Amino acid sequence: MHAAERERMIIEALRPTGFISYRDLEALLDASPATIRRDLTRLEEDGKLVRVHGGAKQREEEADTRNLLGTPFDLNITQNLSWKQAIGRAAAALCRPGEGVMIDGGTTTLQMCPHLDGLGLQVLTNSLHIVNALLGQASTRILVPSGAVFREQNIILAPAGEESMPRFHAPRLFMGAAAVGPQGVMQADPVLVAAERRLIDRAEKVILLVDSSKFRTESGTIVCGLSEIDTLITDGNISDHSAAIIEDAGIELIRC
Repeated sequence: MHAAERERMIIEALRPTGFISYRDLEALLDASPATIRRDLTRLEEDGKLVRVHGGAKQREEEADTRNLLGTPFDLNITQNLSWKQAIGRAAAALCRPGEGVMIDGGTTTLQMCPHLDGLGLQVLTNSLHIVNALLGQASTRILVPSGAVFREQNIILAPAGEESMPRFHAPRLFMGAAAVGPQGVMQADPVLVAAERRLIDRAEKVILLVDSSKFRTESGTIVCGLSEIDTLITDGNISDHSAAIIEDAGIELIRC
């Protein structure tokens, strides 16, 4: 990755919370600590950020312009809703009574919630929409990370890194994506990538929930390669070409 591309990703990663840690930068950029320090030094000399203990922060005059990239949740939830509902139902069927699971924030993962009632699950999620959907389920225990709330997506992001997450390990992580292609699973915003990487590292199996429209776009920041996905759940409109890519990667493909 060229220095200019790394610098662009660093600036984008700063926007949502105004801070990013060295640890998250290493995960995001796949670069050495020395390389990251040089990048931050150049950006600070150019007046684009301020280096602080543990990472970097935005300049004060830019701190009020924080928004995540991508489609706002309220708009995205109405797109392909029937597909997402079928995918959520199929994903919930994979959960076992009494186990712990992680559910990443998203409009497709949200559709799992009505089907989890009575299973006695422990659910770690960064989504306030998912928290709200699970609150009425007396048998479901809900855990959330500490961090900042981003209203457009209604998710909690913990820019300080691992120490902001509960000590939690789960057999399964259910997550969504902005796009899926041969190069891997993608999100629109680099900050979401760092947050999802922390969840992936805690899971025994990663289950991806995406409707078939996500295979028609292949742009964004890569969260993980296809080799890290165990199961992919999508609707029956997935093309034969996309299905072949998924199955050739050794991923279990479930079509709703």
